[in-house]
Amino acid sequence: MTETDRFPVLSELEMPENRSGETFLPLKDGTEIPVAVIAGQKPGKTILITAGMHPDEYVGIEAAVELARELDPDRVRGKILIVMAAGRTAFEKRDVRAGVDESQNLYLVFPGKADGTPVERHAEAIVSQCFPGVDYMVDLHSGCIFESLTPHVYYAGKADPAVMEMSREMARQMDVPYMVRSGVSRGGAYNYASSCGIPAVLLERGGQGSRTEEEIYSDKRDIYNLLIRLGIYEAQKEDRTYYPLDVDKLVLQYAEYTGLWYPEKKPGDLFERGEILGNVKDYSGEILETCYASHDGVILYQTETLAIGENTPMIAYGRIAKEKDDREERIVSYWSKRSAGFLEQKRRELHNPIADRWVAQLKRYLPEKQGGKVLDAGCGAGFFSILLSHMGYEVTGIDLTPGMIEGAEKLAREEKAVCRFEVGDAMKTGFPDGSFDFVVSRNLTWTLPDPEQAYREWLRILKPGGLLLNFDANYGLDNAADLAAVPKNHTHMQLGMSTLQENEAIKETLPINGYARPAWDLEILRRLGIGEFRIDTSAGKQIYICEDEFYNPAPVFALCVRKPPE
Repeated sequence: MTETDRFPVLSELEMPENRSGETFLPLKDGTEIPVAVIAGQKPGKTILITAGMHPDEYVGIEAAVELARELDPDRVRGKILIVMAAGRTAFEKRDVRAGVDESQNLYLVFPGKADGTPVERHAEAIVSQCFPGVDYMVDLHSGCIFESLTPHVYYAGKADPAVMEMSREMARQMDVPYMVRSGVSRGGAYNYASSCGIPAVLLERGGQGSRTEEEIYSDKRDIYNLLIRLGIYEAQKEDRTYYPLDVDKLVLQYAEYTGLWYPEKKPGDLFERGEILGNVKDYSGEILETCYASHDGVILYQTETLAIGENTPMIAYGRIAKEKDDREERIVSYWSKRSAGFLEQKRRELHNPIADRWVAQLKRYLPEKQGGKVLDAGCGAGFFSILLSHMGYEVTGIDLTPGMIEGAEKLAREEKAVCRFEVGDAMKTGFPDGSFDFVVSRNLTWTLPDPEQAYREWLRILKPGGLLLNFDANYGLDNAADLAAVPKNHTHMQLGMSTLQENEAIKETLPINGYARPAWDLEILRRLGIGEFRIDTSAGKQIYICEDEFYNPAPVFALCVRKPPE
């Protein structure tokens, strides 16, 4: 199969090298839509990015326009096709109706019909001329001119299992608080794409006919990060704030009466079952209808106009399905696979001069008088636990990975260290308030889905006046799969590239790795009422003085805080 057969529009279109001028794809229904084709010199996958399915959703349209100008062909592996205004006719007429030249909804008629209405013929033309040869698809949307929303992303949920899983992985790359699994296979360009074997997502950001630079930038950043994740664009991922939580039990409530709409909430607000979400009233102020929440959830989008018509949407919400947040499961699986090798590494580390350097670091912060109860949070194979036990402390080590606890118990027996180990979650330890004099952690907070909750928990289980000592690094600045900065005998050299890439994939789901640290940690601790800090951003340089198998090039810091006395 030739490249032209695989991706027909390439035979007719290329973006001009100077990025000036306009490029339009003539569709077989007689219309033209603005497109860009960015073809890389290196082979790779093809992605279709569409915007303007609805003519009044301006954030996605402008993001697509700017992406077409900014994407560098020299960084592209494969091809990127950008449809900047799928419903161009209605968009240019500023027609807030959803169709091309009538009120029929272009988005909902996919895949369209060659002999159907003008809107159906337009959808069919887009499908037949833009979909062939595509490996992935992203559809950019906003709330319509009547709607406001909180940013969220939908992913294909009625397709081949591999397509659904890849669609969900694509959704994970978006810097939005929520992601929703689609419950239909048709009705929407991205759903139709998934039914054809193309992993696809629909990104929602903005609304009410407005556009801001921040929203446009956020759309573009999400696309860049997705392209990098898919291997289509060569660049460094940008920071993100959110890891999208799954939302299910989606409810779209329609008005039963024509009247005046008074919402009680805003998009992004959380609510409990039975709460009033809004009222429809008549012109005298009498309530015609009250919208109650059928279950706990979050508002995704809602109508903002005062006027509302019978059988028109009022509000859409869903339940936050926290049990579907699989990050802890992925983290445990990853470290379980590494637990045996980790044990061997820590066995050697305990008998290396680096152990003495770690003891010196601990003594800088812990009191001269030995003794007291210590929690080693995220103890791994027990390296810190053993050192602390030999220093005279009563040590409890917890780790979420059973294989790590087994290794820690074995290593403690070998080193004749008296420690107590148990499988436990550092974010929800289960210990009573004030159980420990000290909480110590090494290289843990960067791996946690909710490190703020961990800090809150550690302060809770500390006695008044107790010390929290955390050694960590700004690992978001580094790529573990880039081995250029580590010596040839380094542990990472033995792990294999697939393991290192898995580490990076998990790291991408943890927003903490996009923050400047330890500044982020200090801000969180201030919010939690901590005013006394000791911090050393050069701790790593004092410990990792030899480029050996234990060498860590990341900027390790030491953070010590005291819980306020009662």
